Amino acid sequence: PLLCTSRELPEVQGRGFQHGTLRLLAVRRAGQVYLYENRCPHRGIPLEWQADQFLDSSASLIQCASHGALFFIEDGQCVAGPCSGQRLRALACHEDATGIWLDAE
Repeated sequence: PLLCTSRELPEVQGRGFQHGTLRLLAVRRAGQVYLYENRCPHRGIPLEWQADQFLDSSASLIQCASHGALFFIEDGQCVAGPCSGQRLRALACHEDATGIWLDAE
């Protein structure tokens, strides 16, 4: 399914989506789109307190608003916080002229 148009996910921004019961987050970095399940591995809760606020103050890492855990944008690996060594669940997606699509699992 189509998640959004390309311009709705600007460079170094995060955006949340709901697909059925699955909560998702997408981040664009260096032109590439990364898509993860919006679920902190530490407590199983959504990462953001405010809509579409997924990045730390430097906009270089994904941050869990509840515990401050930090994750690499490129692979979802936790690099600091209570779930260090774990990672966000990556989901396959692609981008074309229409927009950003969640690939079928």
